[in-house]
Amino acid sequence: MVELRLAPDDLSAIRFGLSPGHELAHAVRVLVRPQHHPLQWGWLRSTRPRVPREAFDLLRLVVGEVGYLPDFLTSTPDWDLTPDEELERLRRADVGPMRVDLGKRVLRTTGHEQRALRAMAADPARTRTRVADAWETFWEAALAPHWSQVDRLLRADIAARSRRVATHGVGAMVATLNEAVTWGSDAVRVRTERHEEVLDCAGSGLVLVPSVMSAGCAVLTERPAQPTLFYPALGVRETWTTDGRDLPAALAAVLGDGRARVLLALREPMSTSEVAAGTGLAISTASHHLAVLRVARLVDARREANRVMHTLTPLGEALTTR
Repeated sequence: MVELRLAPDDLSAIRFGLSPGHELAHAVRVLVRPQHHPLQWGWLRSTRPRVPREAFDLLRLVVGEVGYLPDFLTSTPDWDLTPDEELERLRRADVGPMRVDLGKRVLRTTGHEQRALRAMAADPARTRTRVADAWETFWEAALAPHWSQVDRLLRADIAARSRRVATHGVGAMVATLNEAVTWGSDAVRVRTERHEEVLDCAGSGLVLVPSVMSAGCAVLTERPAQPTLFYPALGVRETWTTDGRDLPAALAAVLGDGRARVLLALREPMSTSEVAAGTGLAISTASHHLAVLRVARLVDARREANRVMHTLTPLGEALTTR
């Protein structure tokens, strides 16, 4: 059991984030132990033939099959964190903590794996470059083709959790993250297999990170990182990689082609001109479609400086989740 103790200041600092690095690390583990991840079998069938063997073997060594996951593979989760930004942070990662992380993996291995990890820990600067190159190669082959579906599932989960906070409160939302997570008056408790710890969040708050590729919960408690809880996202099923193929046509049949294109383009807040550019529509046409979608409560709008920014409402998120 890991107990994350929360002060009043921590409650106000609970937030959500995304972690492409976490998705990649657990994609590696899915490939290593597919029998434990039936919801990923659709992804496995489409991905396994094109997995780059050298990059995968290096990442498998660093990531491990279960348990401890080296912290340097994932930077601080954030709502706007992109895969490219995650990779760039890895390329700039401090080699000191990296050496410590690799040392922890050394203690958890034997034989040739342990010798290989010792060699990597002895030259962390070279290891950082090798791991980052492998990260990029593996990402492009295994996750980039599916990232739009993964990203939508993650954001749809966060939208659903945010609605629950608004209607039932933070405690009710946290208590439904996963069967391994419980909420107390002063702490979030996470049932784990190999780790016991009591951590005082000490006003730093708690980051909640949904995951498509991970089947269970994990916690990050090592300072200076902000305490983080990773949990399985809602809506993940064995066919998640193909569920969205017919979505544009289905939305177009219901809403019309133009409005369907506008909805699918709003993966992040966009101005009217940005929506027009992203969909190939005239600005006046995009503006008309946005107005209709606002009346239908599928899109919301707010003014930022001299621009009106459009975002999907929770209903819009639900309609466009692949």
